[in-house]
Amino acid sequence: MEALSKTSLARVVRLTREAGAIAMTHFQRPHARWEKAPGSLVTEADLAIDRFLKDRLPKGEDAWLSEESHDDFKRLGAQRVWIVDPIDGTRSYARGKPEFCVSVALWETGRIVLGVVLNPATEELFTVRPNGGARCDGEPMRVRGWEPGSAITLLVSGREAREAHFERLFQGVDVMRLGSIAYRLALVADGRADGLVTLRRIADWDLAAAVRMAEAAGAVVTDRRGRALRFNQLEPTHDGLIVAGPALHRRLLAHLEGMR
Repeated sequence: MEALSKTSLARVVRLTREAGAIAMTHFQRPHARWEKAPGSLVTEADLAIDRFLKDRLPKGEDAWLSEESHDDFKRLGAQRVWIVDPIDGTRSYARGKPEFCVSVALWETGRIVLGVVLNPATEELFTVRPNGGARCDGEPMRVRGWEPGSAITLLVSGREAREAHFERLFQGVDVMRLGSIAYRLALVADGRADGLVTLRRIADWDLAAAVRMAEAAGAVVTDRRGRALRFNQLEPTHDGLIVAGPALHRRLLAHLEGMR
């Protein structure tokens, strides 16, 4: 497999920053938004960023998978697929909350080899390179160590915090609400919270870049039933998500299994 160079990562970072600048031209300003499906919001910035990145990232036979593009199933036979969420956390973005990000990942012959997650409102840049570690603004990221008996901080979406009642599911857990799941993943990878749980189905474009970062930072990442994630499948979604260091992941998974 052809390895991506440091220069290639630099190019993706540059384009992601330019995409973030597009997002910021509309952020906290009047802009068009609408529901493309019940409960699924899209803004003019989502579409503008999708067009921008789709025009510049893929080369040659590279395929494309994005929340805001029609799914071209030629990706299933491609060697390289760009997996992109132009704005992850669109509802937070539309509300003017700095809890969103641009997420870009490259899948290559069976695995995610490169990931970039940028929160342009806070200017936090998270990256992971091929066969290398994950970094936040150039500094190495490492998932928190957790020991039984210690306090637990979980990052969840506001909607799931209201509907799933995580405080009751996990006794003694401090639940922090945050919009974008890619951003939540990056923060767990950076050791700013102990873990992340979501019980809803979630798509490749939400996860691909930041999942690779979390793994590189020492986290265990599975779906809600403990299964490894596989990207670029016919149905590019996953049955929930559990992300934490090894000891805490075992506890969270055991707790969810005990509830079934």
